[in-house]
Amino acid sequence: MKNFVANVVTRHTENPILTKDNVPYPVATVHNAGIVKYKGRYIMLFRSHQLNGRSIIGRADSDDGYRFDVHPEPFLEPATDGQFAEYEEYGVEDLRICHIEDEFLLTYSMYSRHGVRIGLARTYDFETVERVAVISQADYRNIVIFPEKFNGRYVRLDRPHSEISSWSIWISYSPDLVHWGDSRIIMKPIPYHWDEMKVGPGATPFKTTSGWLHIYHGVFNTMRGAVYRLGVALHELHDPSRIVGVSDQWILQPEAPWEVSGYVPNVVFTCGAIPEGDGTVKIYWGGADTVMCVGSAKIDTLVQLCKANKRVL
Repeated sequence: MKNFVANVVTRHTENPILTKDNVPYPVATVHNAGIVKYKGRYIMLFRSHQLNGRSIIGRADSDDGYRFDVHPEPFLEPATDGQFAEYEEYGVEDLRICHIEDEFLLTYSMYSRHGVRIGLARTYDFETVERVAVISQADYRNIVIFPEKFNGRYVRLDRPHSEISSWSIWISYSPDLVHWGDSRIIMKPIPYHWDEMKVGPGATPFKTTSGWLHIYHGVFNTMRGAVYRLGVALHELHDPSRIVGVSDQWILQPEAPWEVSGYVPNVVFTCGAIPEGDGTVKIYWGGADTVMCVGSAKIDTLVQLCKANKRVL
């Protein structure tokens, strides 16, 4: 019998850490934030629904990773000219941050009448943003880029929408961040499992001595609708297309009132995690697509779940 571990993630006692009431401009929600450390501070780029229902990205900063101050203006709003304007017409959502070399790469969902695609932008200081390219076909979501090149190429995880096969995690490669290929599927949902409906990339993977840890989201459809939970997978250090193991159990599910009830009920959804020097990782998640929360887990525990409690792929 597998040795399941209870309470893998310890929720912060003052959750939710960010709500619409903390934002100095009108929004209905605060959720699904990418996060990174920059010059010793935590930078959070969070999604908000405006009062017309379309999404923008805001910025909040923190010294400790728990108490955040929101900037007075949004960080990223839909473009108003060029090719990005056409594909961001309905909003920008669910941004991830990848710190690689001397730049921060930003991947985000672009919604328009043509469906959802992924935009790539970059920043060096979180003050100015340069849009780089539209890096997916329709319909794609949840692209995360590894913070290291492999054999000179960038590597990403993504999740295309497909009714042909279950919604799964794919890997792709690029020499220049614009042109992507060599794509193949590396992780699929497991039938009648907690993530049997779909799996998708979550937080930017981070490096451990045992491999790259990737905190992903999985979805199970119930009689009362879908439930979004978080799981963890371990990828090989030198070849992230090879998965060492995937934990057979979830690490976080909706339990707090602001995770069970909200804009989209029964959702915990991550776009960012920060490994700390004390052997823990801070995991940030949106609760019910309404508020931002944070918790911590021991990195060694997550690694062992992938190795000792791994599922049969």
